[in-house]
Amino acid sequence: MSLTIYGIPASRAVRPLWAATELGLDFHHEKLDYQGGGTRTPAFLAINPNGHVPAIVDARPEGDVVVWESMACALYIARHHGVADGVSITPATPREDAEALRWSFWAVTEAEADALTVLMHRMVMPEERRKPELAEAAERRLSVPLRVIERHLHRQKDAGQAFLAAARFTVADLCAASVLNWARPSQTLMADHPLTHDWILRCMARPAYVQVREFD
Repeated sequence: MSLTIYGIPASRAVRPLWAATELGLDFHHEKLDYQGGGTRTPAFLAINPNGHVPAIVDARPEGDVVVWESMACALYIARHHGVADGVSITPATPREDAEALRWSFWAVTEAEADALTVLMHRMVMPEERRKPELAEAAERRLSVPLRVIERHLHRQKDAGQAFLAAARFTVADLCAASVLNWARPSQTLMADHPLTHDWILRCMARPAYVQVREFD
């Protein structure tokens, strides 16, 4: 079997790249940028007709498995290339699997758009192009889902578990933190949600994540 991951870390492809690196997989990284037309070629559109990265192709004895959508890619890698041993990022119980699914989908539906707005208008865009009012509106909206995850982390802490699904880091944390990390430029949101801020920092300090960020 061989696994190919398309995309660059400075995109949502960071999620499957991070998952594969956490698991120590031997994979091929196709450094396909989302700019410049590379995702619109006939060859790539045959893999992902949406023309977006990431995408993965898992060459298996029974035939190639193609996955797109970043959360789906990361969850697939954890489930089918990891071992459910209670040590790795792979969910080891039905509860852990449920947490991975719900926090991944939650991050996309409840937080991603506003977190990206905060990132762009607080840090990434040239200062003259930033619109503070857009960042402020996004921060107000984000305060609602951040209260949800803050309460969950409190319950996890009371149960002696430092992460979203377990005492250890799992793909649930990987998927959710990869989104909420974009909101870190908001000092107000981070100050108001200290457990969430600490959890994001711990996730981003993972050696596998640091290694992936050097893939560009």
